[in-house]
Amino acid sequence: MHTLNIGILAHVDAGKTSLTERLLFDSGAIDRLGSVDAGDTRTDDGEIERRRGITIRSAVAAFTAGDAQINLIDTPGHSDFIAEVERALEVLDGAVLLLSAVEGVQAQTRVLMRTLRRLRLPTLVFVNKIDRAGARDEDLLDDIRRRLTPYAVPLTRVTDIGTPDARVLAHPLDEEAAGTLAEVDTAVLAALVDGPAPTGQDLRAALAAHTADGTVHPVFFGSALGGQGVTDLVEGLVRLIPRPGARGPGEPREGTVFAVRPGAGGERRVYLRLHEGEVTNRQSLTFLRRESDGRTVEVAARVTGLGVVGRPGDGTLTPGNIAELRGLAAVRVGDRLGQATEHTPQFAAPTLEALVHARHPAQAAPLRSALLALADQDPLLHARPAANGGTALLLYGEVQKEVLAATLVEDFGIEADFAPSRVRFLERPTGSGEAVEEMPWHERTRHWATIGLRVEPGPRGSGGVFTYETELGALPRAFHQAIEDTVHATLLGGPHGREVTDYRVTLIRSGFCAPISTAGDFRGLTPLVLRRALERAGTRVYEPYHAFEAELPLDALAPVTAQLASYGAEFRETTGGRTGWLITGDLPARRVRDVELRLPGLTHGEGVWWSRPSGDRALR
Repeated sequence: MHTLNIGILAHVDAGKTSLTERLLFDSGAIDRLGSVDAGDTRTDDGEIERRRGITIRSAVAAFTAGDAQINLIDTPGHSDFIAEVERALEVLDGAVLLLSAVEGVQAQTRVLMRTLRRLRLPTLVFVNKIDRAGARDEDLLDDIRRRLTPYAVPLTRVTDIGTPDARVLAHPLDEEAAGTLAEVDTAVLAALVDGPAPTGQDLRAALAAHTADGTVHPVFFGSALGGQGVTDLVEGLVRLIPRPGARGPGEPREGTVFAVRPGAGGERRVYLRLHEGEVTNRQSLTFLRRESDGRTVEVAARVTGLGVVGRPGDGTLTPGNIAELRGLAAVRVGDRLGQATEHTPQFAAPTLEALVHARHPAQAAPLRSALLALADQDPLLHARPAANGGTALLLYGEVQKEVLAATLVEDFGIEADFAPSRVRFLERPTGSGEAVEEMPWHERTRHWATIGLRVEPGPRGSGGVFTYETELGALPRAFHQAIEDTVHATLLGGPHGREVTDYRVTLIRSGFCAPISTAGDFRGLTPLVLRRALERAGTRVYEPYHAFEAELPLDALAPVTAQLASYGAEFRETTGGRTGWLITGDLPARRVRDVELRLPGLTHGEGVWWSRPSGDRALR
């Protein structure tokens, strides 16, 4: 039996969790359908997920179909938890992109499909809720081809759509499908032009080949709640998603940690997708972690419990499968067996920052420990010390903040107060600058230490990197650590009052006087030298931007574009004109909330707005 790891992706409320429940129920993996409304679904097992009716953490459930075991990875739909989706993408063999036949193509759906196409991940499209009033089929297919992928091939069709009597029938590969396949397959094109016409077998082979390479996207209609069309979707997964290649259990181990979740008694559960080799219980493993400065760190751990997803009692994790591992307290999301690789984020980093304080002062230290534990589960949840005993957090949105507050109470017993979120500006060095302060001690520095530092720009996304040109061992280890820690702490506030990022600081000179010098001398002198070097290097402030999409009624184009322009928007594309307009562009993140408040009035409540972080730009 081979294994397929399939992700279910969609905008919020499209029915991902309901589809997961239906797939598990129809296959016999569970004996009762769970309900999002009732809060008894299998994958949303957290109390907060059940209460809110949304998926927050990627979850894994398995069922069998023929000779295949399918591991379903149910991912969040809310844009505040896009980091969870990113983690899941790294371990998938294929995906199901879910749409609602009523709401149609949403802005979040477009973002997900663009990412899936960029990764060339085999993806099937499932149009859900065909039995709901307002459901569409042909018009929605046109929207899919226009806004998601031009190479959509329907494999099922619907009768009585939009009614409780909606039924799904097979849709043959007809001339329209042949024309779509001809755009990406030269053999089909030649057969259509020169003859003889391609056979059904030719079209099925072309469909399978170009689904596998991520070019063509088969479309299935159905209802997760009613069960219509779900069997066709499963058959499509088994037939069209290629089996993952693996050299076998005798090869060196390679795998990826894509989720970490708390377990009973506080024990962490680590989810590992294995690509090569094998892992057994009680085995000692070495994970590799790529740090922001390019260093590779080894994390040693010993497995104290192993459960292969979908295979109870199997104590050996083999290639292509996922296991829940216990005993790996130091392992984090993104750690790898075999080799550490550079991770290219598929989604932009968060742009909001919020300060959090423990409501009760005695819980200040436990709060920081809890936030660090949560950061192990989500590497994009950055937490750092702030003034007055608080902690600064990077966030995607207000819903994420609300969920964090509830998690702190329910999982850690800590009540926390969050300050209003603010947009996070950054500074980056613009050039290179050096500064040196020499011993002996004198009135100006009052420190028995010699420190020379060079500041220069680092690659985009590298964060802060500290390196040495001095000979290692020339200073006691405690002095070296004091300099490095102080460098990073000092650069949390640059000359313009913003956090400095993407920098490279190099220690170019050092010295001490034994036994007089202490680590405190180096902690005290480092900020003085660093600020002087940074001033000589120069910095520039960068403002975060959001990519936006706005769907507008016909008569709202002029007032909305005028308002967006006044907020500093840069327009990329304006399309439509028959029934409405779609505007895309980029907008300073600090203006997003203003637009959200003004848009209903400018569009008589008919406008639809969506935005997401899209990097930053230098302030003019």
